[in-house]
Amino acid sequence: MSYQNRPIGSSLRHPSMGGSQASAGQSPMLQARINEKKAELENLKQLRDLSGGLAAQMQALEEKLSTLSGGTEAVAAVLSNWHNVLRAINMASMKISKAAAENDRTRPEDKQAAETPLPQTLVRIPIE
Repeated sequence: MSYQNRPIGSSLRHPSMGGSQASAGQSPMLQARINEKKAELENLKQLRDLSGGLAAQMQALEEKLSTLSGGTEAVAAVLSNWHNVLRAINMASMKISKAAAENDRTRPEDKQAAETPLPQTLVRIPIE
C-alpha cells in the first residue's frame, strides 16, 4: 500500500517539541494581543460609564423641556388674548373720551366740577 511509504512530518512525530517552539514564538504576539484587548475593555468600560452619565443628563433635559413646553402653552394662551384685551381697552378709552367731549360741550364753564363717567370693569375671571 502506498500510504505506508509516505514520510511523516517532524511536527507530527514530536508534537510537544514543535508546539512549544511555536508557542514560544507566538508568546510575545499573544501577550501584545491580550494587552490590546485589556486596553479595549477598559475603554469600553469608560464608554459605558460616560454613556450612563449622558443618558441621565438627557433624561433631566427631557423633564426640563416638558416643563418648558407647558409654560410655552400658557404664554401662547395669554398672548392670544392680548388682541381682545387691547381692543376692550381701546373701546373703553373711546367711550371715556366721547363722554368727556360731551361734558365739555354741555358745560364748558364748569370743567372742574364735571366728572367723567368711568367705563364698567372689563375683567373676566374663568371659574372652571
